[in-house]
Amino acid sequence: MPDLPLALHIPDGFLSGGVAGVAGLLAVAAVAVGLRVADRELDEARVPLLGVLAAFIFAVQMLNFPVAGGTSGHLLGATLAAVLLGPWIACLVMAVVLATQAFVFADGGISALGANVLNMGILGALLAGYLIRLAWPLLPKSRTALLAAVGVMSWLAVMVGAAATSAELAISGTIPLSTTLPAMLGVHALIGIGEAVITVTAVSAVLAVRPDLISLVDVGPLAGSEPAPLPARAEGVLS
Repeated sequence: MPDLPLALHIPDGFLSGGVAGVAGLLAVAAVAVGLRVADRELDEARVPLLGVLAAFIFAVQMLNFPVAGGTSGHLLGATLAAVLLGPWIACLVMAVVLATQAFVFADGGISALGANVLNMGILGALLAGYLIRLAWPLLPKSRTALLAAVGVMSWLAVMVGAAATSAELAISGTIPLSTTLPAMLGVHALIGIGEAVITVTAVSAVLAVRPDLISLVDVGPLAGSEPAPLPARAEGVLS
């Protein structure tokens, strides 16, 4: 039996051909939907955000923070991408990031790329994106409520990815679910806290300076979300 993996990046040889194939098809389908949504919704002003966000997530994923037991974790970024670009375009961004890691840095197996994209990108982006959208009409229209929802969904996205990875390994016959699921969920419960802190910090910064970049929900009702009015002297000069 292979050593128990505690990371979400599945290496080559850990998944059966059937599991890898099904996960790959699901990933390709989600990316195809993401491309269609991007073509329909992204205007010229927002296209650069897609590239900048992909570069940011790629860079931050390279930075690890320590977790108990000598394990380390890093930002996934699926919830952050969903908040800024919407869930389906977030799937596209995460696929680009994870494919680059696999092909350029050998971070995750090529044969397992579809599963890694599904687990670390698609599941988290769709889950967080749609749950926040559904919850937003029911939440108080405040920055605190939005950031709390983002934090909870960031943590949950990591846990769902860990559970999916465990299930794929078990179905492949690599490691029994009774062995890998408790270990993965235990470690990633802590990693998810780091994910939540980083994501909430990033979204809070965007809310403070460019709330218009948040496309997942309408942040107009939030206090302080509107751009500050120009001083009277400046208004006179520009009018």
